[in-house]
Formats: sequence, structure tokens, C-alpha cells
Amino acid sequence: MIRTASVAVLAALLSALAPAASAQVVKVTPLGGFDGEFCAQDRALVFEDPNGTRILYDPGRTVVGAGDARLGKIDIVLVTHMHGDHVGNAHTKAVDAGSCASPDMSVSAQPNTSAVNIALAKKAKIVTGSEMPPFFAARLRAGGGNPADSVLARFGGSVLIGGVRIATVTAMHSNGVDPDLIGGDLGKAMKEAGIAGDVGLATGYVLRFSNGLVAYLSGDTGITADQELVVRNHYQARLAVMNIGDGFTTGPAEAAYVINELVKPVAVIPSHANEAGTVDGKVRPGSKTEAFVKAAKVSVHLPLSGRTMEFDAGGKCMAGC
Repeated sequence: MIRTASVAVLAALLSALAPAASAQVVKVTPLGGFDGEFCAQDRALVFEDPNGTRILYDPGRTVVGAGDARLGKIDIVLVTHMHGDHVGNAHTKAVDAGSCASPDMSVSAQPNTSAVNIALAKKAKIVTGSEMPPFFAARLRAGGGNPADSVLARFGGSVLIGGVRIATVTAMHSNGVDPDLIGGDLGKAMKEAGIAGDVGLATGYVLRFSNGLVAYLSGDTGITADQELVVRNHYQARLAVMNIGDGFTTGPAEAAYVINELVKPVAVIPSHANEAGTVDGKVRPGSKTEAFVKAAKVSVHLPLSGRTMEFDAGGKCMAGC
């Protein structure tokens, strides 16, 4: 009788603890242009910490403005650099508009950006590095928001917001502000002269979530020594989001080298393919996406729009992959 009671108590205890244990995952939801696919303009990812903090990474052009129902609560907006396909100079009119290879981008956000519009609507903070925070502070102020919600996380330092530690890391890429985002006579003169605004270097990010998972978000970048010395050796990233598009960033071969030899995470989510990477949710034969999947020596999880993936502290996908 005593043994039976003890077993029953133990079973009840384990049952009570199971939900708490299973909740200790980071959820990653791609907000792409076409439901269930990985398409040409897809950049945006929502990371949800086990404590409920939600981070929108590079809203780009596939989030249907600040009113996109897929966004839900957003606490933090991360922007790697000021190019329109990341900050959101325009956006699609609806999910599944256009084609996967050439998504609709017909709705202009200029002279504002989707990043700012979403931050204002959600009362979220915009976290950036380099010299970008003053630009976003001015935009928040102009939109009736709080300029203090533009938060700096410069190279070598970090900020803790909502239980998530955010650090910026090197990304080798240009970072000019389009004159159309500056506007007025100054913007017109800059456009005529063919120059962009200087807001410093582009960035990548390393996020440490409350369950211990460390994720590297490459942003637009080439191969850098910091991917080993900083991202791997210091931060010990276990999950990576890696750009594979070529031409503007690492191509599939270069991205695979970064993952296989430098960062060495447990798993990687490809990004910025600049192509229709999938058809019916499967890798498109002959694509750059296929080349990366074949070259990578770690688990590759495609960011299929609207499909939530769950990762444990070690970077292993526990569901949705």
C-alpha cells in the first residue's frame, strides 16, 4: 500500500513538472511571404522566449505592416542594417500575394519603415548597434513614440531586455540609409548625388534566452574571423540563422563553411535565399537552398512561413522541424 501510494505521488509530481520542463523551449516562427514556403524576400523571424518575451528579427518586406495578425505581441524589434529588405521600406499587401520567386512588395512604408511602424503599434523597443539608434529614436519621436525605446547594443557590450541578453557582433556589409527614408530637401539632394546616409557598420546579433539557448543571427555578412573567435569561442552559439543568398551576402558554399568550420552550431536556419527556396514546403531542386542543405554538416531547418519551430537550450529542435 505504501509503495503504491509512493508511486502515485511520484507520478503526480512528474506529471506536474512535465509542462514546466516542456515549456523551456525557444519558439521560432518565420513570417514569410507565402504560407508554408521559404521564398525570395523572406527575412522576418519571431523568437519567443520561454518567459513570453517576443522578438521580431528584421521585419523586411513580408510582414503585412504593423497590423499583420501573425505578429501578435512584440516586445523587441531587431534590425541588422538599414537596407529596405531588412528594415522594411515597403511590404506585401497580403500573405501569398505575388509569387514565391517574386513576392508582392507594393505597399510603401516610406518615409518611415515597417520596423518603426511595428515598434510604435506594439509599443516595442528597437534594439540596434553601431550608429543606428539615433536614427530610430528620431523616427519614434516623429511618430509620437518614446525615443528612449531606441536602445543601443554596441560591439563588445550587451543589453538585457525582457530576460533576453542581446549582443551585437560583426557583420561585413554596407549600411547606408536610403535618401527616401531621410526625405525633404536633404534626402532629395542626397539622392541626386547618389549617396546614402551613414549610420555606421551593419551588425549581426547573439541572443541568450532565459532557458540558456544562445542563437547567432548573422545578418547580411561575408565570412569573418569573429564567427569563430567571438560567436563560437566566446558566446558558444548553438543555433544559427545564416544568410545564404550570394551576391549580397555569403552564398551557399560560403555559408556552409561558416557553419561547418567557424560557428559549429547544433542547428542552423537558412535565411535571405533571394529565391524560391521551396515548392510545396520541400526544398526546390537545383536551388541555392538545396546546395546549402547538402553542404551543411549540422541539422538544417527550413524557415517555412507560419510554421513554428521549438529549440531547447542545446540548440536541438524539439518540435515543428
